[in-house]
Amino acid sequence: MSRELTACQQIERSLFKKYRKEIWNPFVYAVKHYELIRPGDRIAVCISGGKDSMLMAKLMQLLRRHSDFPFDLVYLVMDPGYNAINRGRIEQNAALLEIPITVFETDIFAIANSSEKSPCYLCARMRRGHLYSKAQSLGCNKIALGHHFNDVIETTVMGMFYGSQLQAMPPKLHSANFAGMELIRPLYCVHEDSIIAWRRSNDLEFIQCACRFTENCTMCDNGGGGSKRQEIKTLLKRLRRDNPDIEKSIFNSIHAVSLDTMVGYKSKGVLHSFLDDYDERGQAPLPGE
Repeated sequence: MSRELTACQQIERSLFKKYRKEIWNPFVYAVKHYELIRPGDRIAVCISGGKDSMLMAKLMQLLRRHSDFPFDLVYLVMDPGYNAINRGRIEQNAALLEIPITVFETDIFAIANSSEKSPCYLCARMRRGHLYSKAQSLGCNKIALGHHFNDVIETTVMGMFYGSQLQAMPPKLHSANFAGMELIRPLYCVHEDSIIAWRRSNDLEFIQCACRFTENCTMCDNGGGGSKRQEIKTLLKRLRRDNPDIEKSIFNSIHAVSLDTMVGYKSKGVLHSFLDDYDERGQAPLPGE
């Protein structure tokens, strides 16, 4: 007689079976390809309570369980001032997924919402700082955030359209303000449609935007500009009708930037022009000559 699986076991099984190709494999690929995790790491898996971060937490937990090398995880939930309903849902989902969360409280919402200028930007900056600080105090050397494939694409296009810059979202980066700390994005190659399908298939309900400034907002992206990001989502959806691989092309393009064709670029905050070494490059022999 076969043993009946618990709700958590069924959810885990769906990641290995039904969504192995769409979620598990791209997740493992990103971890390995971008060298996101190394032996001995202690990683703070940052959980906001949304679908992306909750899925990331479960994937990281499963990876640690089946990993060939040791690393530690802390499942970190920062409460920036959630209402009781959202705080309760995060705790309930963590219990359902059998994720042992560590919760700490801040007053970020109260501070950000009293700001007259860019409360979303201020909130995002404060969140990141608090997460780094708490993770470091817990002995972690990395924090993991739940940005996925579509976040990468949308951020890149938003930078071009509204920020006048070609700027991507890297899969990992060193912290500029917390020595020895890194930020990693394990869902870097996982598509949002796959995350939504997994959530629906398992009949899961996660919080969306919990900010008191935009309590009913479903497009909040922690400072990325909800309305602008939604415009980009709509544009990309429209472009997919004619070119189903449009997002893959954008993703591949940020992995193959040809600096020799760029009029200008920034490196470590310094702006460089193609004129800096234009004459020298013109005198150099071309490959094969």
